[in-house]
Amino acid sequence: MRKTILAEGFTLVELVLAVAIGLFLFGAIWTAVWSGQRSSAGIERKVTTGQDARMALEIMAMEIRMASFNPLSAPLMWVNPGNCSTAANQQWRGLQEATASSITIEMDLNSDGICGNSGNEMIRYAYLSSAGRITRETIRCSSGVRTSSGGQPFLGPIPSNPAVRTPRVVNGQVPLFRYYDGCGVEIVNVPADIDRIRRVEIAILAESADVDPGTGQPYRTAYSTSVIPRNHGIRF
Repeated sequence: MRKTILAEGFTLVELVLAVAIGLFLFGAIWTAVWSGQRSSAGIERKVTTGQDARMALEIMAMEIRMASFNPLSAPLMWVNPGNCSTAANQQWRGLQEATASSITIEMDLNSDGICGNSGNEMIRYAYLSSAGRITRETIRCSSGVRTSSGGQPFLGPIPSNPAVRTPRVVNGQVPLFRYYDGCGVEIVNVPADIDRIRRVEIAILAESADVDPGTGQPYRTAYSTSVIPRNHGIRF
């Protein structure tokens, strides 16, 4: 008795279904990977922007906190940061400029009773809204001769190297600096009331250099802190 062996295989319908299922699974996996990459890129932009803004804020706060540091209680120590002459208003002490977009601080770091003859004893921060950055300038006064580093990019685009992707400062109409007296009342009449300043509030609104893949818009973050320049309130 002869047995008949039938060859078994896939029908055309089965092959089409298998290909369709394979394509569906591949598409699902690709979508998940693509979504994960976009999410990762968005998180990276948020982290980078936040880190840069936070670091800039901490450095500014640290230096502003030292304003009016005069360990020897030296008289007539404060100078005009524009020409290194003796400041006309000594009551302003180590805050020789205080506006919504700029501040100039002075201190006697090397404790020699002279302001400006050592590095970082005179510092100016300024917000340039049109350029989207904050600059930091150091000023030195040696025998009445003024030298300056110029306003160096501190946070924001670097003019000399536009290829470097850095966050932009987008404060717009939001003041970079706000000033308060000892009772917590905001001082709006500056510079006339600089001697009344007891607290400086710093606010930075930063925008990522690249757009967020999830929203198609730059990521924005806001950071702020309050600084008490304790030496500024000392009378001497």
